[in-house]
Amino acid sequence: MGGKRKKEKIVVIGGGTGSYNVLCGLKKYPVDLTAVVTMMDSGGSTGRLRDEFGFLPPGDVRRCLVALSSDTGLLRKLFEYRFDRGSGLSGHRFGNLFLTVLRDLTGGDAAAVREAAKILNVRGQVLPVTLNNCQLGVVLENGQTVVGETNISIPRHDPRLRIRSLFVVPRARINKEAEAAILEADKIIIGPGDLYTSILPNIAVSGVKAALRKTRARVIYVCNIMTKAGETLGFTAVDFVRELEHYLGRGIVQDIVCNDQKPPARMLKRYAAERAEFVEPDLEEGRVRRASLLGGRDLARHDSDRLARVLMSL
Repeated sequence: MGGKRKKEKIVVIGGGTGSYNVLCGLKKYPVDLTAVVTMMDSGGSTGRLRDEFGFLPPGDVRRCLVALSSDTGLLRKLFEYRFDRGSGLSGHRFGNLFLTVLRDLTGGDAAAVREAAKILNVRGQVLPVTLNNCQLGVVLENGQTVVGETNISIPRHDPRLRIRSLFVVPRARINKEAEAAILEADKIIIGPGDLYTSILPNIAVSGVKAALRKTRARVIYVCNIMTKAGETLGFTAVDFVRELEHYLGRGIVQDIVCNDQKPPARMLKRYAAERAEFVEPDLEEGRVRRASLLGGRDLARHDSDRLARVLMSL
């Protein structure tokens, strides 16, 4: 008789809504899941807590913990609850405050995330890509430097200017647990997510590229559905892949998953004010898997279940 089949180890690299959707879909399968999450957010509740307490920003970690939580009721809602009044609490998410308190009690960001994972009964693990407190910066095509994830994500510069290069200050080193997860993975999924503020900040952390070169895992990139002004204005799928491979290196990504379902006019109209456009799936055949992946009623998001089915089939 054969032994019990080992669970496939899947690592999802990213942050924000993109990783949330991927994790929600994949956790329905009998796989061993790890989220490796960017830690450079500087806006909203996360930015305020980072400024006041000097801890790593909790927002993207919170989202991934909630995605992988086995709880289906009040606990998930509690972690996502946003205070909408009070001079001190307004704008804060309860989960962000909770992670900040845990960081103070446990004396470390990694320990705080582990304790939160126990409380939420997380299926898998969530790992900060780095435990170094660092910031994201970019150099624009006119030579201007912009530092701070929020300043890049919500442009405080001409949104028509392309990003020429990306950097992290001070130098950050990969979290050892995240490195081990990448090296031991069977499948690694990069994206979807804002290219310069969710995906590439992970790649820019020292040691991530080296781990991705060493791993025997199948590496898959999930391309975005929409562009973003100030980051990817005018990009098609070819541009997204080109930029990823500029930082990561060629030959590492083996599969590219690309949505080919154009959002309806009413949805595109909503994005027009933000100068965001549908990402044309103009990649050549070969390593590309095109599929109808559009989900969401008002916002153009990947459908978690359809995306997970494609990812599991690769």
